[in-house]
Amino acid sequence: MTAATLAVGAAPATMAASSAQRRSLKLRNLHTGETVEAVFWENGDYRGEGLKSLNRLLRDHRANEVTRMDPKLLDLVYNIKKKLGYKGTIEVISGYRSAKTNAKLRARSGGVAKRSYHTRGMAMDIRMPGVALSKVRQAARSLKVGGVGYYPKSNFVHVDTGPVRSW
Repeated sequence: MTAATLAVGAAPATMAASSAQRRSLKLRNLHTGETVEAVFWENGDYRGEGLKSLNRLLRDHRANEVTRMDPKLLDLVYNIKKKLGYKGTIEVISGYRSAKTNAKLRARSGGVAKRSYHTRGMAMDIRMPGVALSKVRQAARSLKVGGVGYYPKSNFVHVDTGPVRSW
């Protein structure tokens, strides 16, 4: 084997390793209309600016309150996207909710948990345009990380980093 052959043979592995060293998400908040594309993890570490951008997008828009979202939740959503080969923008129905907002929503709807993981920055309600909701649920459940709620009538899948469970 020549040196040129070795270099050509090594390139795909190098490119694969480099893309595996970066995690990014492109999210659109359906309530605010904001879209953010951010690298939140690179070369073995979470990236402050990317996390900050995503935290802002995932804020409680009713109270305009930002919290630190669980980076493992971002990993989970990234891994769902990766498993599905999804390249588009993920639509977010709900990210963080303050306790006050959660209580108001709970008073209006029986489907809002009193101790929701949304209030801890550990949950997102999402959909991926062009991907069947059942496929998003299936991908999320297959990862065996946290909770997965399926809401086909409301057109979203809930994912969180609490105990493994589904409904």
